[in-house]
Amino acid sequence: MTLQDGAEDRKYRAPALEKGLDVLELLSAQAEPMTPSQMSATLGRSVSELFRMIQVLEFRGYIEQASGAYRLTNRLFTLGMSQAPIRSLVDVALPVMRDLATATSQSCHLVVPSGDQIVVIARVEGPGDLGYSVRIGYRRNIIEATSGLMFYGCATGRTRVQLHQMLVKRSGVQKVRRFVTAAEAAALAGHVERPSDFVKGVTDLVAPIRGADGIIATLITPYIERMPPTCPMPEAVSRLREAAEIISTETSALSQA
Repeated sequence: MTLQDGAEDRKYRAPALEKGLDVLELLSAQAEPMTPSQMSATLGRSVSELFRMIQVLEFRGYIEQASGAYRLTNRLFTLGMSQAPIRSLVDVALPVMRDLATATSQSCHLVVPSGDQIVVIARVEGPGDLGYSVRIGYRRNIIEATSGLMFYGCATGRTRVQLHQMLVKRSGVQKVRRFVTAAEAAALAGHVERPSDFVKGVTDLVAPIRGADGIIATLITPYIERMPPTCPMPEAVSRLREAAEIISTETSALSQA
């Protein structure tokens, strides 16, 4: 049963709130800002229906204008980060990530799943003047992200079924089939080592962080080969996997305390 299928069975409704949530959910799934007209066409609502919602969301700091279009701010992300499990994960991970960045001379990122997307929740810059990193709050579809291979390949059965359904709906059977094959290979290997598909010269190194209920996050090093070399890639992979294991162990111990 979909949300709309069960809409008539709900005891309470708040149409204005639902319009605002529709806008937030729509923008969260988009890589680019959207104009009110684009939102209207996608949601099947008139621009006048959405106008007040857009104004209120902008006033409250949930969305912002970008060249006449709107995009999400980090306000929702900040609210989510205040939750105890996420806050604890970041608190545990950051000291380990700093050690990893120092040892490899590379930046590193902590990533968690969010529906059919990944989101960066913490980062540590590598030492020195050169490096590559993405902003905290950065999102990308799981099927397009190197981390997505670990999230799918290491997921529990139920989570994998749910994720598979979302991905097929969005990306089609053929693309998901190729993704699943690569994800299963990644899970078997225990890490991913893959050239970035949108930044030349960067190799994504990814290791899983596991909790009591399976994979909960990934640790990523966007590896850039330096001249002269400071930390060979095989060593960076080894250190990345060791760091992910330390975070996994400390996070599990914290949750059981």
